[in-house]
Amino acid sequence: MATQTHYRSLMGPSPGFYKLMAGLIAVIMLGMGAAYYMEHNGHWVTGMTNQIVWGMPHVFAIFLIVAASGALNVASISSVFGRKMYDPLARLSALLAIALLIGGLMVLLLDLGRPDRLIIAMTYYNFKSIFAWNIILYSGFVGIVAVYIWTMMEHKMHVFKKAAGTAAFIWRLMLTTGTGSIFGFLVARQGYDAAIMAPMFIIMSFSFGLAIYILTLMASFNWTDRPLGDAVLLRLKSLLGVFVAAVLYFVIVQHVTNLYATEHHAVERFILVDGGIYTFLFWAGTILVGGLLPLAVVYHPTLGKSRQWIGIACAMVIAGGMATIYVIVIGGQAFPLPIFPDKEIIESSFFDGVVGSYTPSLPEILLGIGGVAVSAAVVAVAAKVLPFLPESLSDEVVDASVS
Repeated sequence: MATQTHYRSLMGPSPGFYKLMAGLIAVIMLGMGAAYYMEHNGHWVTGMTNQIVWGMPHVFAIFLIVAASGALNVASISSVFGRKMYDPLARLSALLAIALLIGGLMVLLLDLGRPDRLIIAMTYYNFKSIFAWNIILYSGFVGIVAVYIWTMMEHKMHVFKKAAGTAAFIWRLMLTTGTGSIFGFLVARQGYDAAIMAPMFIIMSFSFGLAIYILTLMASFNWTDRPLGDAVLLRLKSLLGVFVAAVLYFVIVQHVTNLYATEHHAVERFILVDGGIYTFLFWAGTILVGGLLPLAVVYHPTLGKSRQWIGIACAMVIAGGMATIYVIVIGGQAFPLPIFPDKEIIESSFFDGVVGSYTPSLPEILLGIGGVAVSAAVVAVAAKVLPFLPESLSDEVVDASVS
């Protein structure tokens, strides 16, 4: 007979919690200071130029936004697909989704240079702009997932949990499709112009979000001395392996299809062969660190059962994901615009045919890390005051809850 899962917040005095919050607040303040420095002095103090207008903050922001959608995947498996083993994991999954989105949007907003301009984006809509659509998708995601959490926490609302979970599942697919379509619709950039960007961003969200979720789950249960059995962890690890393999598949398909079209041969050579840092990040980051090595760890008969190595595999997926987003965002801008296709430029003073240069500055990196700290702080504070974490996920408890 199935047993009811008991949840408990981090009640009582906790020196470790306050130390964690002090560290996170310090990092957030550094990020805010970096944003003020860039806003006060102008973006000339960053590594961004007229050619590279989306810099390192956008890499952090897009990664966090994409991961937010994927972090909800665990909750979706529970409520939408009816897998009872994932029920105790759903609350933390939904909380992490909101937290990652808040952190990503904070970075994105502060990187605009004029954060107050968001008011215009929220009140005047151009429905031909994918950016305007994303404003609706982001705000709607937070609202729907908040309702979803309510249905999980309030016993009287349990009857609506499946409906709320299904709505959140559909909305997050729309959100990630919208984020990927930002690049898929930019036909002027040969490194972006591809319909496969939308589904590729969806599967990347599954991989990145689950890797972050596993690390968060392991850390929170370890720091609060709660039992975390092998049954849950190994199931999540195996699921991560499927998502990592799927990301590799979509990356291969994207580049193979681009190589089939003659117009994309130049940008493919730039990314795959002679793009310098972008080529290195693609092969060493996306393919090796973010793909092949985690797969080798996850499916290794010994390493795949080690919690330390599972954590390392998750960290590699995250590092590889950052490299992937960097290559897409920065590399796609660095490749020169084809202003006069099929024509040879003899002389120009407008950087025609010149690869854009970009070196991330310290303020940009601090702003991005500040967004990560915001996400972590949201999770920590919410888990402190509300019952998001189960009291136990030991193998005995999990087996009893699904039997």
